[in-house]
Amino acid sequence: MAARRLDVRGLEAPEPLERILAELELMEAGEQLEVTHWREPLLLYPILDARGWRHRTRHDEADDTWLIRIWKGAE
Repeated sequence: MAARRLDVRGLEAPEPLERILAELELMEAGEQLEVTHWREPLLLYPILDARGWRHRTRHDEADDTWLIRIWKGAE
């Protein structure tokens, strides 16, 4: 699966959410988006769920970042 990467660390709300949603609009079938964020984007999850996107999040304690993988469809 091809991956796009987006780093939204250092951006203030609502810019990270807006950039993530804009990037998802550009994605083609089979692509996934890998986001690096400075905090867990709790407001993003219900939006993704409502639009049919799947997601998985993990916290990287080494550099205190949140890594969010977003994709469409089964997995």
